[in-house]
Amino acid sequence: MQTFHYRRASGVTTITRHIGGFTLIELLITIAIMAILATLAYASYDSFVVRSRRAAAAACLQERAQFMERFYTTNLSYFDAAANAAPVLAQCDAELQPHYQIGYQVTPTAAAPRVYTLRAVPQGAQATKDNARCGTLSITQAGVRGRTGSAAVTDCW
Repeated sequence: MQTFHYRRASGVTTITRHIGGFTLIELLITIAIMAILATLAYASYDSFVVRSRRAAAAACLQERAQFMERFYTTNLSYFDAAANAAPVLAQCDAELQPHYQIGYQVTPTAAAPRVYTLRAVPQGAQATKDNARCGTLSITQAGVRGRTGSAAVTDCW
């Protein structure tokens, strides 16, 4: 707020004028605060994306394990003798394919028809951001869940 005094022949006139706007310092402080908040928000968002992709991979492994169990109840084996191979697994969401490679770690064979391990190997940016924490997720025919990273299994699944 600024006050101006004008002298006139009839006396002194006081005019109070309110000047609006921001100073350059106020504007720079505001921009700096916004940049800090944006950096924190992006880091949080990036972490959320990694965790949600990991959860999708875990769900995909569960789906495939259930498919293997349904195949077992029909054929009494995880190995498809007619095709001389492991059964073709149902496809998970195509959105997951660029981030995880889903497949067998140990393919059921005629010699070991009741054994399998499914795994989800992170690819690309997912591998870069999540390899040390959880890494490759796996599940066996016994339902044993695993991971190659340093985090607890319950944190990764």
